[in-house]
Amino acid sequence: MNGIAYKFGNDINTDLIISGRYKFSITDPNQLAAHVFEDIDPEFHKNVGKDKFFVIAGTNFGCGSSREQAPLALKYAGCRAILAKSFARIFYRNAFNLGLPLIECNTDKIKKEDTLEVDIEKGIVAGPQKQYILHIKPFTRFQKDLVEVGGIVNYYKKYGELKIEP
Repeated sequence: MNGIAYKFGNDINTDLIISGRYKFSITDPNQLAAHVFEDIDPEFHKNVGKDKFFVIAGTNFGCGSSREQAPLALKYAGCRAILAKSFARIFYRNAFNLGLPLIECNTDKIKKEDTLEVDIEKGIVAGPQKQYILHIKPFTRFQKDLVEVGGIVNYYKKYGELKIEP
């Protein structure tokens, strides 16, 4: 996967990803996507446009409520993956259930708007012109399958049951 890095800090909660004021008023994920990070950067959606991008963060990304709209809005906004040092557990599960890959790695070297290449199979993230290579926490086979098919619903449709293997 290739994309542009948009960097945030530590403890980015689900209300900062997508405000709770949209929890019941917007159900279309494409409309939710237009409001991603608007309380941090009101122009975020316009700045990323239709480009595929990566969200880069520090620790505890996705803390707060268990709102599934947060990873859903990111996915529909064009986020290819989220790279962070750590994730809140409920957000982690929700994202993979939707087929949005979460990549655990040291994000210190990544700069805002770096062009990144992420290779989940090789377990690496390469910075611009391969100025740096980051090693990522490996995915389980089940996580790879969820991402490949687009989430847990599609996984179940394809396989008819959950085959959770390491």
